[in-house]
Amino acid sequence: MRDRDVYKIISEESKRQANTLNLIASENYVSSDVLEALGSVFTNKYAEGYPRARYYAGGKNVDDIEELAKSRAMKLFRLSKAKWSVNVQPYSGSPANLAVLSALIPIGEKIMGMSLDAGGHLTHGHKASITGKLWEQTRYGVDRISEEIDYGELLNRALIERPKCIIAGGSAYSRIIDFSRMRTIADEINALLFIDMSHFAGLVAGGFYPSPFKYADVVMTTTHKTLRGPRAGVIFSRKEFSAAIDRSVFPGIQGGPHINQIAAIAVALKEAAAPSFKSYAKHVVENAKILANELDALGWKIISGGTDTHLFLVDTMSRGISGKTASDLLEGVGVVVNKNMIPFDERNPGDPSGIRIGTPAITTRGMKEKEMKIIAGIIDKTLVKKSRRPEIESQVKELCGKFTMKN
Repeated sequence: MRDRDVYKIISEESKRQANTLNLIASENYVSSDVLEALGSVFTNKYAEGYPRARYYAGGKNVDDIEELAKSRAMKLFRLSKAKWSVNVQPYSGSPANLAVLSALIPIGEKIMGMSLDAGGHLTHGHKASITGKLWEQTRYGVDRISEEIDYGELLNRALIERPKCIIAGGSAYSRIIDFSRMRTIADEINALLFIDMSHFAGLVAGGFYPSPFKYADVVMTTTHKTLRGPRAGVIFSRKEFSAAIDRSVFPGIQGGPHINQIAAIAVALKEAAAPSFKSYAKHVVENAKILANELDALGWKIISGGTDTHLFLVDTMSRGISGKTASDLLEGVGVVVNKNMIPFDERNPGDPSGIRIGTPAITTRGMKEKEMKIIAGIIDKTLVKKSRRPEIESQVKELCGKFTMKN
């Protein structure tokens, strides 16, 4: 690269990623093929519109790559073209969620999403998001004892509030969501059921999380978490909603699609269809369960008592450590997590009561049960001692050296 300033920063980031244990649940490492597609000559092409209906000439290859990505998306999740449609143009998950809501829910109406402290996402109607400014959010949460979704309370609130849409899914909920009950509740009030599977899409593809498609009207996913693809969004919708959603994505929310990004999506979807990906998804879940159990045995409070997925929350304030402090201490020894609110958190999102831990990235590096036990010990020693200890840093470097980022 001729730009030495940019090259230096990229090199430093490459070193950082290689030499840290990434436990951020929403991050992963893509293959060299995904990176190659993302940096391809498709970066140069403008392509407003949809396949065979572009506003610019020179779009044959653009059409081919977009149609390939759509075909692979449908095939991966075993969807009927007679009943479902897919849009692969969203730049990421947030604009995708905005596109779905703006297509199907009149501005000012109520939408029902999981509260932020229970594990929900900003774009499900939180007041800090544009979705919370354009639509009125009524929230559902978790039971105080089990810290799992309280479906009875969800039904009661839905009957009172009568939202036009119920959103299932979130960014920090570690248990399997009962889509059947969500569908029943949505039908009870004649609401749409919109499922955001961004976090667990790779687990669905691998067969280690129930598929939401039998129950949902619309399903959105990002492609950069457990799907191990580029940063992007994909919207699946039942046929009766597809035209409105397509118009909402373009020209409603976005301009020309990022074709290089769509090419990278196509590569990632093919990788996710391979038998090796099923093994990957299996180990992601197993690693999360082992790591949560090991931390629990060391005296750390795990929200809801464990996990069924790729992530879990740790109540660090139960040991007198805020989420921000815990995150900073861990980063100091080369372990990257994110601070996170926990159910009924009385602290603010900038310095909440817990941290979120995920296993997609370290599983991509090939780590398994033995390494989860080592990592649990690293976390415990770092947070209990609250100091940068050379022996801990040495353990981190040893693991990173043994398990590279290649997949």
